[in-house]
Amino acid sequence: MRRVLVVDDDPPMRRVLSIGLRAYDFAVVTASDAGTALALAARRHPEAVLLDLGLPDLDGIEVLRSLRAWSSVPVVVISGHTGIAARIDALDSGADDYLTKPFAVEELAARLRAVLRRPAELNAQENVQIGAYTLDLGGYTITRLDGRAEDTVHLTPTEWRLLSLLLRSPGRLVTGRELLAAVWGPDRVKNTNYLRVHLAALRQKLEPDPTAPRHLITERGLGYRFQP
Repeated sequence: MRRVLVVDDDPPMRRVLSIGLRAYDFAVVTASDAGTALALAARRHPEAVLLDLGLPDLDGIEVLRSLRAWSSVPVVVISGHTGIAARIDALDSGADDYLTKPFAVEELAARLRAVLRRPAELNAQENVQIGAYTLDLGGYTITRLDGRAEDTVHLTPTEWRLLSLLLRSPGRLVTGRELLAAVWGPDRVKNTNYLRVHLAALRQKLEPDPTAPRHLITERGLGYRFQP
């Protein structure tokens, strides 16, 4: 079954889409707001996202742009906005398709199958090397290159989520706002101290010299970058 994240603040719509898409052999997880959606996208890695633009905590376009900062997951916008300007804005911001409400679930399932047929785009290899360690992003494991078990590194769930966002976009700047929204939710985008604390912990655990990081780079005033 293909995993789909449905993001919509309307409970009846979420219920209809969940039931309807499961009938077409999709595995569905739902979110009612932007913060939950971004957290689920980072943690569960859905194969496609259905995104409503009218969310209570953050504009859907901002959610789309946050996703595109680190993921190429196909996104189908589902919206009540029928104007051409809304469609252009969504598509220019990274949406793969745009479907206007109301619509038939049969058509939605067909649109999903279409975007899922496109060639997969990998933002980063699943196994990434940082210093003396190899990180398996799919299995959430860390091993030393020399196999020394006594130096095994353990990351917290929050550290894994934050690190995965950076490692899946090698060489690209990911803004602090995007990281905060994806990991902690859009109501925490001003809490930049969260990033400083957790990045310092990750460098301490993974960098050969935490005081002069080579891989987890701070772009002062902008965000962070993973340098392979």
